[in-house]
Amino acid sequence: MPTDTSTDTTTVVIVGAGVAGLTLGNLLLSKGIDCVVLEKRDRAYVEQRQRAGALDTRASRMFREWGLADRVIGGVPLEPVLNFRIDGETRPLALVPDDEGGGRFCPQQVLVRNLVDVFVGDGGDLRFGADDVSFENIADGPSPLVRYRDGTGSAKAIRCEFVAGCDGDRGVSRTAVPDGILTRHAHAYGYSWLTVLAEVPARHQTMMALHPRGFAGQFGRGPHASRFYLQCPPDSTLPDWPEERIWDELETRFGEPMASRGPISSAQLVPLRSVVHSPMSHGRLYLLGDAAHIVPPMSAKGMNLALYDAEVFARAVVHHRTHDGDTSLLDAYSPTCLRNVWNYQAFAAWWTDLVHNAGDASYQGEFRHRIARAEFARLYESGTANRLLSEFMSGLN
Repeated sequence: MPTDTSTDTTTVVIVGAGVAGLTLGNLLLSKGIDCVVLEKRDRAYVEQRQRAGALDTRASRMFREWGLADRVIGGVPLEPVLNFRIDGETRPLALVPDDEGGGRFCPQQVLVRNLVDVFVGDGGDLRFGADDVSFENIADGPSPLVRYRDGTGSAKAIRCEFVAGCDGDRGVSRTAVPDGILTRHAHAYGYSWLTVLAEVPARHQTMMALHPRGFAGQFGRGPHASRFYLQCPPDSTLPDWPEERIWDELETRFGEPMASRGPISSAQLVPLRSVVHSPMSHGRLYLLGDAAHIVPPMSAKGMNLALYDAEVFARAVVHHRTHDGDTSLLDAYSPTCLRNVWNYQAFAAWWTDLVHNAGDASYQGEFRHRIARAEFARLYESGTANRLLSEFMSGLN
């Protein structure tokens, strides 16, 4: 990329306008710290990108504490109950309500749209169509340089103090870290989810089925649509799942007819996996959200872990600004976040295997199936077990 471009300056360059990047931008802006958000896609794509999402109690509290809750949190309150169909029988699992008002059932595209509106409305610098992003002086020197091309193809550069890599698992931020710096810890669960978005109203916020043929789920996406999930073998392909088979399989696993078989607008296969990259920083580059870690969607913690990272990093930058350049919180960013990440990776692994083994004995065998059924029954019968699950669901563990 040419080096004779004019160079802007800012405190933090944020790469990626997803939940982590936009939240970080809004947190910094609310404290008067300048930043630039670079996003490869256009605004329409970012705001319409369909992602699941439930804000847990801890994340809702974060937005309240930063004075942003009324402006960015959409959706409806999370019901303190998980609805299950177990062998064709409906069995709601009531959770222990927390004392902080609970979370919100808020799809990511709703949160992202609100975060964009607030950031831009408050004068934030959000640049869509930023491609070919690259970094210089990340590991040494006080002033990293971020280069990119704008929507017209013109070369641009920004001088900054810190770079926040919020561009996901396949973004450029993590790949900018030299080989040998990061350790990748990963676990594949051995099955995939077929995820389907369809124009079918949901009767409950959540409904999940445990069935010998595998897990199934239905989650409301607004008043007129639902996201469906079907456990399937990892070598499945989309042609294996024509629409009629999808609806037939959902009815089989839920043990009742679907209220309607509406048009399917999207379908994709998602291999369930857990990934952690450690450390979550290198020099003046800090990794947030999916750029640093992935949890299986069964845990509903991917978005909430990203929000936790954003707050930890925002507080560290604010501290650096207000305490004469003190780097103690920046130095502690990775270990602070990783303690939380591993805690919820442990929960995600346990909960994912429990729910799938409780239905599908073919995955890990009859012994693990019966163990999972016993553990699942304990959630209904033991207040202690139920409280622990409730703590994890609310993000307060």
